[in-house]
Amino acid sequence: MFDYVIVGGGSAGCVLANRLSEDPSLRVCLLEAGPADRSPLVHTPVGALALVPRKHLNWAYNTLPQSGLNGRRGYQPRGKVLGGSSAINAMIYSRGHRRDYDHWAELGNTGWSFQDVLPYFKRVENNERGADDYHGVGGPLNVADLRSTSSVSAAFVEAAQQCGIPYNPDFNGAEQEGAGFYQVTQKNGERCSAARAFLTPVLNRPNLQVLTDAHTIRVVFEDKRAVGVDYLQAGLRKTVRASREVILSAGAFGSPQILMLSGVGPSTHLQSMGIPVLHHLPGVGQNLQDHPDFIFLNKSPSLDTFGISPGFTLKLWREWRRYQSERRGMFTSNFAEAGAFIKSHSLQPIPDLQIHFVIGMVEDHARKLLLGHGYSAHVCILRPKSRGQVQLASINALDDPLIDVNMLDHEDDLEVMVRAYKLTRGILRAPAFSLVRGKELHTADVHSDDEIRALLRQRVDCIYHPVGTCKMGQGEDAVVDAELKVHGLQGLRVVDASIMPTLIGGNTNAPTIMIGEKAADMIRQRRMLPENADQVDAAIRTNASQVAA
Repeated sequence: MFDYVIVGGGSAGCVLANRLSEDPSLRVCLLEAGPADRSPLVHTPVGALALVPRKHLNWAYNTLPQSGLNGRRGYQPRGKVLGGSSAINAMIYSRGHRRDYDHWAELGNTGWSFQDVLPYFKRVENNERGADDYHGVGGPLNVADLRSTSSVSAAFVEAAQQCGIPYNPDFNGAEQEGAGFYQVTQKNGERCSAARAFLTPVLNRPNLQVLTDAHTIRVVFEDKRAVGVDYLQAGLRKTVRASREVILSAGAFGSPQILMLSGVGPSTHLQSMGIPVLHHLPGVGQNLQDHPDFIFLNKSPSLDTFGISPGFTLKLWREWRRYQSERRGMFTSNFAEAGAFIKSHSLQPIPDLQIHFVIGMVEDHARKLLLGHGYSAHVCILRPKSRGQVQLASINALDDPLIDVNMLDHEDDLEVMVRAYKLTRGILRAPAFSLVRGKELHTADVHSDDEIRALLRQRVDCIYHPVGTCKMGQGEDAVVDAELKVHGLQGLRVVDASIMPTLIGGNTNAPTIMIGEKAADMIRQRRMLPENADQVDAAIRTNASQVAA
């Protein structure tokens, strides 16, 4: 018997396992469907190129055919390993815009404004630049500047400035807008995943048990109270019990899938699958959001990009030896070294577009290799209006869920993408690229708005930031409250990116880690204080204001 059972050893789950097991009087169990994070592909930054396009340590989901993408299926890599997607992602440390969190609070989610969440961002962080009003030191998650950057990435930053976009040394500081280099979750030239930061240092705690290759089947209920979890491990069905809470941290696809398999969700859908309805909660699986992304591909004569060529083979060997001896060079690259947050229109109050500049030609999510060298520029809409859903494909927990992102369904999203296309193309055609510019692939002969729209329908896809399927809020479509407790049930919370009511304007890993940190604080405060909501909420707010000190 454990006090807390956490389902999912990803970004939020690792944080929860660490923080809750700090109390030696509590017994904590963490279940992860994938293996331990021992692979060198996880810890070597460039290993992401091998992890993202295939099923090794990766759920590698495909979406349903997308009508807005000419019937194409989208691709959704998600980490299936301790550390979750933080073990296979591009390591970009980006929090989004402060307005995103203020909007959550305006929707009725007390305690989630930017001023409320900033202390938690700072507490988890060890920023190698040092502490200031926006950054912390001493936390488990190491945040660093890239140790080695490409001259082609520098050309992008210069080109953006030539197009009137200001240089920004810190996208997570006072202002988000501008172009610059991303900070990354790395330490000493190696990936600092959520597992490496939060879990590995505490695996020897006697009150913490971590079960890997443990695939959760369903939450076990007694009446309306969650009391445990059924899971599969080595072909055997097992049960683990929780005396206090079950916490789902299985992500925007996994958490709603587990809820529905447990009889919690839209009653009509559950009944159609033959699942007895324990609790009708229509918002489960709804409100799915992701950033629609278009990729520009350019050939380049520069060997300071990743590619396939005889000359680069020798360079790669030298870079590997440098990485082995110094933990520097191209093997420390996150590929998406530079980027920008910009406005699609001058009337936009905050940036609504993000660019990831990649020092390699990334075609079909790196599942298709291109000969030669080049670079890519991803541009995505930060706050799309399209909404999708996650549903069950079957009652078998081992089957992938049905994922419908509904990409470019809202006509406004397509029109913003047209403006995003034009702005990004302008940067890539700026003088700073003159020495490294080669042939444009796919875009050279696309000029009119109608041609751009047709190309967008043909090539846009997700950028792996799914959120929203267990929405935080109070309305009929909400799944959890502001303390992340599932509405209408006891002993059950959801703590991961699925609780975001709206998509944040940036990469989602850092916000998910923040959600885990804040949730752990709320759980500890709720456990320690009398069951008086006003007292508890006041104590949590007071504690949050002191966190950064």
